[in-house]
Amino acid sequence: MSVDQEGGKVSRMPETVESIPSSRKVGETNDSALAETMGELLARQVQLAGFNVDFAPVLDVNSNPKNPVIGDRSFGSSAELVSRMGIAEMKGLRSEGIIPVVKHFPGHGDTSVDSHLDLPVVNKTEKQLAELEWIPFQAAVKEQVEAVMVAHILFPKLDPDHPASLSDVIIGEHLRGKFKYDGVVITDDLSMGAIAKNFKLDEAALATVKAGSDILLVAHSYESAKTIFDTLMSAVKSGKISESRIDESVYRILALKQQYKLSDDQKASGDLKQLNADIVDWRKEIDAR
Repeated sequence: MSVDQEGGKVSRMPETVESIPSSRKVGETNDSALAETMGELLARQVQLAGFNVDFAPVLDVNSNPKNPVIGDRSFGSSAELVSRMGIAEMKGLRSEGIIPVVKHFPGHGDTSVDSHLDLPVVNKTEKQLAELEWIPFQAAVKEQVEAVMVAHILFPKLDPDHPASLSDVIIGEHLRGKFKYDGVVITDDLSMGAIAKNFKLDEAALATVKAGSDILLVAHSYESAKTIFDTLMSAVKSGKISESRIDESVYRILALKQQYKLSDDQKASGDLKQLNADIVDWRKEIDAR
């Protein structure tokens, strides 16, 4: 059961839960202990509602001041700061038994288009990405991150035909190959404008599975989820996708569930009053910097 709970403007909690400030505000303290506490508090928030996966931390380096979608969702504009704070937040989430999902690989920090609306294009070479965007993700892979979310961004110098989320070059050759990452790969929401305006949903589903994705995230409609399910079922039956390829993903997902001892009888948990008090105390530490 997963949710986007980052703090700042990306918050899904009701008003009865004290708010968590943006990653940028925490990044400005330059204190990784505060970022680790942020992860712990986010984890406790989502546990209140019965979730066990959080689409956080954001590991995008905010290198483009005109970026319409990342901005203060990033810890800052330096790869070193984003890596250090992001890994700390990831450890905080983990420590409370919530599965962290780092995002948005290969890096959404230098886009000038919101991928919710249309397909951003980033004309960077592999060398340029390796010198900035990829640094936090490589740090996360080194720390054996459980799951990576892949963005809907076209990197024409790496793959002129497919955005990262559908790209065998970016997921297969780079993330799985060069980064040696064998954890769970999840797509960003396949109903976002970046995909919907440029690809048919069934084509996108086939492409991303072939590229190496394990979980296909699709929001907003039962019909879309059913289209993807039916597409993949018929692709396996017809031999377009091998059963062993599906099994690879199943094993990765089951291994992660086992690692976190997830089961169907889990319930929402936590003490709202205590959590709110802890958030207020932590915010005072940040404001004091």
